Amino acid sequence: MWQSLYDELKDKGFMVVAVAEESRGAEHARSWIEQAKSTYWQLIDVEHRLGDLYNLVNVPQAIWIDERGTIVRPPETAGSTDHFRRMDLKTRTMSAEDQAARLAARQAYLDAVRAWVNDGKHALATDAARAGLPKVTDEIAEARARFRLGVWLRAHGNAVEGDRQMNIASELHPDSWSMWRQAADLDEVGKASGPDFWKRVQALGDRPYYPPPKL
Repeated sequence: MWQSLYDELKDKGFMVVAVAEESRGAEHARSWIEQAKSTYWQLIDVEHRLGDLYNLVNVPQAIWIDERGTIVRPPETAGSTDHFRRMDLKTRTMSAEDQAARLAARQAYLDAVRAWVNDGKHALATDAARAGLPKVTDEIAEARARFRLGVWLRAHGNAVEGDRQMNIASELHPDSWSMWRQAADLDEVGKASGPDFWKRVQALGDRPYYPPPKL
């Protein structure tokens, strides 16, 4: 979806920068990037520096930055919805209605980006954009440090202590699905989308997994 939007708007100074946060190393993300054959920028962030800078907690999230380098929309869900939570877990299928609703939300988000590039719509004033930036608490800062330490420990042969540090990180920052998924996949490939993931999703109750953007 981003490739077609980029092709449409690139002559107006629009650029998509996609970043894969991949603690397992660049090679784990490279094949997906090469398969996509995008002509917009795709980067691999093995240290989660982007997540730390903008307090990103899930994928896909997007940040709108104008030609002056100013954030005009803080991190928000980029076209995904919670319709997947009604998925049939045995068949991994969604109803036609939920699929249609999900596609409609994705198109609405792309239309909003298009309106921003063409007409300046949906861009927030500086004070509003600043107010919408996620706040970094002491717990979140500690969680990031422990997560990075855990990844380092695992890479240097101490998986037990590495896992302990990453578990503490998730307890300190439970809203970070990105942190939890990366830790889960380091422990066991595929675990991040398995039963433990669905238990965490169900534990949300009425809280959203993908908070809708306020467009």
